[in-house]
Amino acid sequence: MSPKEIVLSAVVALFTNFDPEAASQLPKENYIQHNPAVPTGAAPILGFLPALKQSGLTATTHRVLAEGDLVVLHSTYENAQAFGGQTMVAFDVFRVEDGKVAEHWDNLQAAVPASKTASGNSMTDGATEIKDLAKTAENRTLVENFVHDVLLGTAPQKITDYISTETYIQHNPMVGNGLDGLGAALKAMAEAGQPMAYTKTHLIVAEGNFVFTASEGKLGETPTAFFDLFRVESGKIVEHWDTISTIPAQMAHDNGKF
Repeated sequence: MSPKEIVLSAVVALFTNFDPEAASQLPKENYIQHNPAVPTGAAPILGFLPALKQSGLTATTHRVLAEGDLVVLHSTYENAQAFGGQTMVAFDVFRVEDGKVAEHWDNLQAAVPASKTASGNSMTDGATEIKDLAKTAENRTLVENFVHDVLLGTAPQKITDYISTETYIQHNPMVGNGLDGLGAALKAMAEAGQPMAYTKTHLIVAEGNFVFTASEGKLGETPTAFFDLFRVESGKIVEHWDTISTIPAQMAHDNGKF
């Protein structure tokens, strides 16, 4: 099976069928966990299955992209109190090794309905089709340069080199569509004493017109994880999804958030 097929099989076994026998065949025994609340190793995940089943947890996967041994899922979890709230939007990243899931990173945020977002878009709707596979490397480089110049603050004036001035569909619940919406949101955060600053990007996964990044930084003075998904069209970023969460000082393992 491909890395994407292996990961999807694991997710179905864990979060749809809650099948410990099937699930036990999919992760490596020394599975490396980066979710701050879950101990490392395969055994803790399998041990959570009865409680997750009893809670009525459901998972809906909206987007899947893969590059090399890394697979990214963009999902919604319902009845997800075990994950932090009734409805949670998540990016899960899995690393596959020797046909098994070997490592996991994630970032979850409470869902905000479209009726209450600045753009009128939900956190998960929008384009889903992966295309332009021949442009994967080109699109990856575009987003890498955007992260370096704009998100890391090296040359923020270059923003229009990367983001379309005509179409920029926003799914962050606090940000309106278009470059004007982004600028207004960043200004409002700064004025509220909560400026957003990226300091390092740890993961980049690209497939066709979609590019995912996992970064750390600060929201105000709070250590924060930023997981972003960008859609690229005709050499410009035209759509953006994300989840943002605090990086806790104490975790259930020593692996760190990244």
